[in-house]
Amino acid sequence: MRNERAGAGEKSRRGVSRLRRRPVWREAGFLAHLPRWTGTVGALGFLGVTGLYGMVLGGYTEAAADALTAEAGFSIQAIELSGQRETTEFEILEELEIPNGASLLLFDVSAARTRLQRNPWVQDVSIQKFYPGTLKVSLSEREPFALWQRGQIVSIIDPDGNVITDEVRERYAGLPLVVGHGAQKRAPQMLNELNKQPDLRSRVRALVLIAERRWNLVLENNVTVRLPEEGVDEALAYLVKLDREKGLLSRAITAVDLRLKDRIVVKLDKDTELNRNSGGLGVSITRKEADT
Repeated sequence: MRNERAGAGEKSRRGVSRLRRRPVWREAGFLAHLPRWTGTVGALGFLGVTGLYGMVLGGYTEAAADALTAEAGFSIQAIELSGQRETTEFEILEELEIPNGASLLLFDVSAARTRLQRNPWVQDVSIQKFYPGTLKVSLSEREPFALWQRGQIVSIIDPDGNVITDEVRERYAGLPLVVGHGAQKRAPQMLNELNKQPDLRSRVRALVLIAERRWNLVLENNVTVRLPEEGVDEALAYLVKLDREKGLLSRAITAVDLRLKDRIVVKLDKDTELNRNSGGLGVSITRKEADT
């Protein structure tokens, strides 16, 4: 009887539905302690990783991150500019390349600095982020010092003689004009000497470098002053003295030659009687005679 009952019990256990049986894997190792929602989370994670991989392949990761951080309150709301004189606000904003709703968090400062420094007027630039949404741009610009002409080309140069740009607008017409090859490098020294004689400096229209050795000054009344290679400061001071005492530069002359140490040569206007009598060669006057 016992054998029959045991056999019947064994048969009844065999008949239990497999759907009601507890899975064997839940009873083995750490898997038995996993929560029931683990499978759902794993599936969602797999789908997320797959989506991210697709965004990377499609090049949309940066745009998505930019949009997300902007929506989180880090969008660029204000741009503060300072230091610009020759560079327009439009030029700066164009080089910053900031679309509407761009994220301050992901804004590439280094790339923006590189783009702004391509502008010939920009010497240096500082870009700072002030969270949550302000971008500050500070420019250091090159100083327009003079106009440099060689042939038909006219450029704006800085105090070191470096060309800034060949685009010369009307507002730069008041800059001193230096002419000739090499004049851009020697102009600062010559203009410094002229600045010591402000009465003469205001009447100079152009400085012409001759054979890269010495200067001619062209005055506003078209009188040419030929300066020596050495002793320029003394020659300029002497010319100012003669003009103050004798009114030399206001007379009917076309040129004053100061290259000789002991005398000056004055070329008279072609219509003056003295010029006709001298055969148009000019008048040579010793410095002693000029002083009396």
